Amino acid sequence: MADAHVHFFSHRFFALLAQQKQTDLDAVYGILGWERPAEDPVLFAQRWIQELDRHGVAQAMLIASLPGDVASVAAAVTAHADRFWGAAMANPLDPGTLTQLAPLAEKASLAMVCLFPAMHGYPIQHDSVKALLQALPGIRFFVHCGHLSVGVRGKLDLPSNFSHQYSSPLDLQPLALEFPGTNFVIPHFGSGLWRESLAVAKACPNVYLDTSSSNSWMATNDPPVDLATVFSESLAILGPGRLLFGSDSSFFPRGWNSSVAAAQVGALQTLRVKASVARQVLVDNFNEFCEN
Repeated sequence: MADAHVHFFSHRFFALLAQQKQTDLDAVYGILGWERPAEDPVLFAQRWIQELDRHGVAQAMLIASLPGDVASVAAAVTAHADRFWGAAMANPLDPGTLTQLAPLAEKASLAMVCLFPAMHGYPIQHDSVKALLQALPGIRFFVHCGHLSVGVRGKLDLPSNFSHQYSSPLDLQPLALEFPGTNFVIPHFGSGLWRESLAVAKACPNVYLDTSSSNSWMATNDPPVDLATVFSESLAILGPGRLLFGSDSSFFPRGWNSSVAAAQVGALQTLRVKASVARQVLVDNFNEFCEN
C-alpha cells in the first residue's frame, strides 16, 4: 500500500498546541494520554517506518498538521526520501507562508501544501491562494472541504471556530480550471460533500479525491450511503485513476490506522473490482500523483 494521508504529529506539533493552550507539554500529554514522539523528527520518522513496515505500507505522505511545523516533516523526508513525501498545512493569509515554504519546495522536501479555508477563514479563490499557486509551480494542493472537526483540538478544549461558508468543493472548480497544471486533492471524499466533490473532479481532470478517515459523514448523508456505494459511484464517474488511498493516521500508540484500510479493502472486495483497479487505488495512483 501507499498512504496519501498520514499526519506527522511531531514534538514540535505538540509544543505548538501547548502554546495555544497556554500550558506546558506535560499537561498536553497528560490530557491526551498519547505516546510522546522523539524530539528529533528523524527519530520519529524511524518510528513511523517501523510501523508502516509492520503493515506493509511502502510509502506515505507525511502532513505537518499545524502551520509552523513544516521543518519537522522536511527533516523526515530528507532523511527518508525513499519512503516519505512531505506536506504542510499553511495559512495563505499569513504573510510569512511563502517565505517558509518556498525553500523547502525547491529542495524537494515539500510535495504538497494543505489548505483549510474553513479553519483559517478565507475563500479558496482568495488572491493569497492564487499567489501561492503561482509561486510554487509543481507543488500539489490539498483543499479541505465539507465538515471539519479536529479531534486533538477537541480533546484539549481548544477553540474550533471554523467558517464553514468556505467549505464547498464547488468553490474549488474555478481555481482548478484556472490552474490546470496544478493537481488538487479533496480529502475524505469531500467530508460530507461527496457528490459536490465528484462534480468538481468530473469537470476538472486535475482534481483527485482521497479516501482517508472513517468517513463518518456517510451516516448523515442524504440518503445515507455505505463505503462500497461511495467507491462504486466514484469509480464509475472518475475512473480508477483519481482516487488516492489514505488512512488519516496520526498518533501513537494507535499508529497506522489499519481498521480504515481494512474497511476500504473490504469495500473494494465487495464490489469485486479487478485486482488492477484495486492496485491503482491502493498503490499506483499515489506514486503517479507524487511523481507528476
